[in-house]
Amino acid sequence: MQGARLVVVKEYGSRAEAELAETALRSADIEAMIQADTAGGMREHLAWSGAGFKIVVREEDAPAANDFLNPPGDVELPDAYSDSRPSWRRFT
Repeated sequence: MQGARLVVVKEYGSRAEAELAETALRSADIEAMIQADTAGGMREHLAWSGAGFKIVVREEDAPAANDFLNPPGDVELPDAYSDSRPSWRRFT
């Protein structure tokens, strides 16, 4: 991504979430990287304290990345997941 104008498309509160989003974007052929202030990996809590883990893509890829990470509408679960029993009884 050398020489490209970069923009932030989404922020996450943990590195794991950001890595999942980065991997998903790369699988969709959108180059992405994580930007976080962690003092070179020595102070992960710096990113947790407010700056977050940001997903950065090329400016021209931003609309596609935004659509990919934020799909419109709610996802409906298959009938197998709907259960009239209370949630505490589903696994007993």
